[in-house]
Parts: sequence; structure tokens; C-alpha cells
Amino acid sequence: MRISELSRQGGAPVATIKFYLREGLLPPGEPTARNQADYSDVHVARVRLIRTLTSVGQLSLSAIREVLAAVDAAEPHVRDLSVVLNRAMFTDQVAANDIPGGDSARRHVDKFLEGLGWQVQTDSPGRQTLAHALAALRYLGWDVDAEVFLPYAAAAQTLARQEHAALPDEAAANVARSVLLGVALTALRQLAREDAAAS
Repeated sequence: MRISELSRQGGAPVATIKFYLREGLLPPGEPTARNQADYSDVHVARVRLIRTLTSVGQLSLSAIREVLAAVDAAEPHVRDLSVVLNRAMFTDQVAANDIPGGDSARRHVDKFLEGLGWQVQTDSPGRQTLAHALAALRYLGWDVDAEVFLPYAAAAQTLARQEHAALPDEAAANVARSVLLGVALTALRQLAREDAAAS
């Protein structure tokens, strides 16, 4: 298919597709003439994935580049994809030491995660984000420790196990589902809060 058809099927303007091509986010098409190429359903799927990750998932292009590199790796392992996605989703988060009490919050979060028995990397951005949230809660006057996250951890673990059991084998679909289900969880939590406040 021509780039105009790729644009139509992929749901992205031709200029955006050309940008994806220049940035290496989209593999080149099969050359058919000096300034023309033929694109396939693989390109349509990739354009849709990029658009979804930027619009609904709100990932930056640099984060998407990282995720796509992992997706394109030969036989990516689910754990490796999870680690890359975790890093991509929290890349722009402020470090926990930007708020007073960040070091203490990190120690509490480390102990909390150890108590849960979760196998997460020590330099995981999600771990840093959790510590940042704890430090910020304390900074704003709520005298809590990491155990305040226990109900969230229980719900997250249940959801993660359910998601893991239903993950597709194809890496791109795996990543897309992970991002979109995370967005859905955040939306549902806010909707539930709105409902609770109306009671």
C-alpha cells in the first residue's frame, strides 16, 4: 500500500508517518521508486501502536523508542518487557530526593517491597516513584509510612497476576495491553472516588 493508504488505515497523518520513519520508530517500506515505497499490514499495526502509546498511554517518543526496541528484540521475555515498560512509563518522574525526607521514604519503600516479596530491581523507576509519593505525602503533612500502600499493592498484585495469565505472546500486543490497562485502572480509580464522594 502507498503511504496515503497507510495514513488512512493507521489513523495518522502522512507527515506524522514520515516523522516516525525519520526517527526510526517505523521500519522503512519496500522501495518501489525513487521517492516511493510500499507498506504492509505490519506498518499499519506499528503506526497504530505508536499512536496508542502516545495518545492514550501518554508515553514520550523517547520512551516509545525504548519500548519498541524491546518489542523488536529477538524473542523478548515477558519480564524484560515489563522492566523496559516500567522504565519507559516512569522516566520523567521527579527523583524522590527532590522533596525533603526522600531518603527515609526510599528506605521505607525498600523495606515495604521486601516485605511483599516482590522481585523488582533496586533501581526500578516504579520503586523511585513510590518513594517519591510517600515523601510527598509526608511533606504535605500526612504522617504515614509505606504500609499506607498495602491495599493498593494487594489490588495491583491481583490485577498483575490476572493480566500476566492473559498476556498475548506477541510482544507489541503485550506492551499495548499493559499500558492501556494501566490507564484504565487510573480512570476507574478516579471514577470510583467520584462515586464514593457522591454517596
